[in-house]
Amino acid sequence: MRASDKAPGECRPPRLSPVEPAAWSRLLRRPRSHRRPESWSTGTFGRVQLVQLKTAKRFFALKVMSIPEVIRLKQEQHVHNEKSVLKEVNHPFLVKLFWTHHDERFLYMLMEFVPGGELFSYLRNCGRFSNSAGLFYSAEIVCALEYLHSKEIVYRDLKPENILLDKDGHVKLTDFGFAKKLVDNRDQAPGPHKKRDKEKPWGEMLPLVAAGERPDQDQNSPPRTWTLCGTPEYLAPEVIQSKGHGRAVDWWALGILIFEMLSGFPPFFDDNPFGIYQKILAGRIDFPRHLDFNVKDLIRKLLVVDRTKRLGNMKNGADDVKRHRWFRTLDWDAVPQRKLKPPIQPKVCGEGDTSNFEPYPDNDWTTAPAVSAKELELFKNF
Repeated sequence: MRASDKAPGECRPPRLSPVEPAAWSRLLRRPRSHRRPESWSTGTFGRVQLVQLKTAKRFFALKVMSIPEVIRLKQEQHVHNEKSVLKEVNHPFLVKLFWTHHDERFLYMLMEFVPGGELFSYLRNCGRFSNSAGLFYSAEIVCALEYLHSKEIVYRDLKPENILLDKDGHVKLTDFGFAKKLVDNRDQAPGPHKKRDKEKPWGEMLPLVAAGERPDQDQNSPPRTWTLCGTPEYLAPEVIQSKGHGRAVDWWALGILIFEMLSGFPPFFDDNPFGIYQKILAGRIDFPRHLDFNVKDLIRKLLVVDRTKRLGNMKNGADDVKRHRWFRTLDWDAVPQRKLKPPIQPKVCGEGDTSNFEPYPDNDWTTAPAVSAKELELFKNF
């Protein structure tokens, strides 16, 4: 299976060679040193481009964000969060960040290019995954979430659109704009909220929580955060109710993801986002008949409205999820070593092949105005 049909000759397999960090710094400060074949992801305040460092002949993903738009949408903290989280992590199922930079108009993040495309595209093309395919992807994602949580990081944006496949078919979580390091202080006022709409991946937040409204936090409770983040179909009940949230939201999202991978649609959906929220809070799950008994049991235990009783968020953490009988045939030691055979082998001709992504035309988005010195100060450490 693959994300899109390709005509012969579309692939661009480059020869790869090591890149020295000093070269990244020098070339990032000289934009003409980048080749820019095309963009394959776009949003309200930026896009992701395939770039090649001429001196190294190696391809990377360059995330370019318009500073004026980041400020207008009050996304300053989210872009800083993404940088700080990606600098801290190192895991086979998480996308790698190599370098960051900014000028008077843009923020730049030089990242690992993952050529297999979005899991969303494969799911859309085939309708739904088999039980074994869903188990494979779920296992790799469980390992990624377990690693993030061990570092007190909540991902907060798990969905098929944010799961990439590498050239071998293993997962890479991407887009850490909503990721949050759990600390004992509280979040700032709620910021813009991403909708799932593929045409508007960085849509406006739905006004469910009043700015500045914060419930008291028990000093003995685990660190939590209060910002409304995520995709409507994947939001946990505690996020909707503004109760403060932590690792449990990722395990809820995993339950939604497993259901969607095996069914072809999420368990809670409606034409109106507020209808989605009502169904989430009600907690009623209607399973398709073809679903395996064990996976239905796992989904039920992940989609428990009371987060204190949610699988993954209790005393044994991720181990409770890994010990569930749906995973009984799995060798968990082999999962992070990438020893399991992926169910989908992406068709990739080389590291620079972007044909598994939908291309976007390069328009006049690069004409963003320069910001003031005061505004630029917000990104001095980026």
